Amino acid sequence: MSKLNNWSLDGEMITKEVDCVSFKEAMGFVNDIAEIVERMEHHPSIMVDGNIVRLGLTTHKERCLTEKDFEVASEIDKLRW
Repeated sequence: MSKLNNWSLDGEMITKEVDCVSFKEAMGFVNDIAEIVERMEHHPSIMVDGNIVRLGLTTHKERCLTEKDFEVASEIDKLRW
């Protein structure tokens, strides 16, 4: 967790909230995330509320957090948003 940027532990999930400038920017951010998670084959929960994007990562198959969740979060953190 200490290597991640503004992610929080919420039970068996890590979460992050990103405030974008506009709804259009939020959707661009989501599309950039989609490229990463498709490549990594590990999909987050994503909620868009206006210009705010809320992300949640957990490994549903394992019913807990795994290294894959932290790897995806780290890749998302590399995006410039």
